[in-house]
Amino acid sequence: MATTERNQRRLRAWMLEGLSDMGKSGGHTGPHAQPEPTHKGQPWYRVMCLTGVDYFSTLGYQPGIAALAAGLLSPIATIVLVIVTLAGALPVYRRVAEESPHGEGSIAMLERLLSFWQGKLFVLTLLGFAATDFLITITLSAADASTHLVENPHLESALHDKQLLITLILVALLGAVFLKGFLEAIGVAVALVAVYLGLNVVVVVVGLWHVVTEGHVITDWSSALTAEHGNVFVMIGVALIVFPKLALGLSGFETGVAVMPHVKGDPGETDENPVGRIRDTKKLLTAAALIMSVFLIATSFITTLLIPEKEFESGGQANGRALAFLAHEYLGGAFGTVYDVSTIAILWFAGASAMAGLLNLMPRYLPRYGMAPHWARAVRPMVIVFTLVAFLVTWIFDADVDAQGGAYATGVLVLISSAAIAVTIAARKAGQRNWTIGFGVISAVFLYVTVVNVIERPDGVKIGACFIAGIILISLLSRLLRAFELRVTHVELDNMAERFIRDMASRKIRFIANEPDQRDKAEYRDKIEQIRTDNDVPVQEDFVFVEVTVTDPSEFEAGLTVRGEVLHNRYRVLTLESSSVPNALAALLLHVRDTTGCIPHIYFEWTEGNPFANFLRFFLIGQGEVAPVTREVLREAEPDRARRPRVHTG
Repeated sequence: MATTERNQRRLRAWMLEGLSDMGKSGGHTGPHAQPEPTHKGQPWYRVMCLTGVDYFSTLGYQPGIAALAAGLLSPIATIVLVIVTLAGALPVYRRVAEESPHGEGSIAMLERLLSFWQGKLFVLTLLGFAATDFLITITLSAADASTHLVENPHLESALHDKQLLITLILVALLGAVFLKGFLEAIGVAVALVAVYLGLNVVVVVVGLWHVVTEGHVITDWSSALTAEHGNVFVMIGVALIVFPKLALGLSGFETGVAVMPHVKGDPGETDENPVGRIRDTKKLLTAAALIMSVFLIATSFITTLLIPEKEFESGGQANGRALAFLAHEYLGGAFGTVYDVSTIAILWFAGASAMAGLLNLMPRYLPRYGMAPHWARAVRPMVIVFTLVAFLVTWIFDADVDAQGGAYATGVLVLISSAAIAVTIAARKAGQRNWTIGFGVISAVFLYVTVVNVIERPDGVKIGACFIAGIILISLLSRLLRAFELRVTHVELDNMAERFIRDMASRKIRFIANEPDQRDKAEYRDKIEQIRTDNDVPVQEDFVFVEVTVTDPSEFEAGLTVRGEVLHNRYRVLTLESSSVPNALAALLLHVRDTTGCIPHIYFEWTEGNPFANFLRFFLIGQGEVAPVTREVLREAEPDRARRPRVHTG
């Protein structure tokens, strides 16, 4: 029995070790968070490889998607994508890196615009789209990796009906990596990116050599383009129309910001002013965008010219694996197999940057809102949760890459659009007129692309809505379950308040909870008389009034500042500001008990009205039936009845 308990404690300690290893800077500051030593960080080019396993791995399927969407116009449509990337997404996320250097992303920028419950619901909605983006990145990349494995000429006969099982195994292996430890995964990412890009350079060079040496290829392509679309202006117009279908090529920017806390800053810089980290993150984003832009243009060109159109279609040998098709076709089975292995590895590990984004993003918001359990701050439990959700998504979609494309594109585009809007607002507030206009135009472009994508592939927004509904439902249930939790992080008293407490400590400490109205002499005199009558308190006993003003009831955890004042030269009053009246009162009582060693008493009058309606008022606006809720908060915070502050209601 003792061995079992010891093993359970060891397992619990291992699961909760290193609360939120992701994004330690500006980390989670609730009362249950444990301080962690800040890691030294990594050079920006190494962290770029972590982002790159997501961004660069899209080469595994992006050329095929472009060919299916644009046909012969694929290279031109890809050039449009590159222009939008370099002139739109890149400037936006460079600004996001400035505004949220701890990896919060554009969601944190938009969170500041709205307060109260509408702000929380808005953030939960964006988190739903972020979850769609990151989780579908994990499942889609694993599914595409299994596609490359299953369709390898040497393995096709043995694995042709095992794609779902292989995908689930790849997702499980990714989860196992994060359970072991995350920071070591950066070294794996560097190796994978270096090998994968090196092999792609070989494929691109060989492909371009075949295009140049087989002169008729370019002639045939240009002739077919002219016959199909007429003049250049029509071609550009059609390329602009089909561009939204290529939106998957924009993935990677959000994860680039999400992993920002791992970028090594300048020696001696602080988290309050991370100049070096911001500068190097901009280098990271720019370098990744430029590298990817070159590869996108080159690969779309050679795949369109060298691969027959029918091979891109469902069931074709180049469907979802255009570059792998060229590797086998022009460089032989051995090189093609090496290329397949590299592609499978990087597509599998592409989920690493997405998992990193989830582990950095979700614990920053949900526990702080009271919308997740305490263990949601720890990495390993969240890895298990996200892995199980990825299993479910993979099973629902039967590991089909094309079926998940709409949801992936929707998540990517909504996050980029929200980032563009956020930086537009930031530029406007900073009085930067030119940047405001520029970012406004970029926002309009991304909003257009998002709307077109939703119209053409409504399944994406439906899946996103499922994630949003799930997050909101689970968040509200968690908030409900934690309703009676003591959620004041610290209590501070000003000099006058401390004098009141010291003075009362020599006798019985009695507080009166008062809802301030006129705050005139009659209000306090009548209140004391009522409390003495209802509770049969002797006349010689004195009281200190406690008045709580509710600020933002949607907030969950916050500090408590207590100020003392004497009104009408007679009545001592402690004033507090909090998101919840009962929590503030309970925290004050416990603080007074701990500092004086005396058990304080507090007196209430019953609140009129329906108990259920009063509970809803407490849950939503922090008020309601104060007396029993204060007592319940104290009961949960202090299990020893002898040491629990006394609550009187008359």
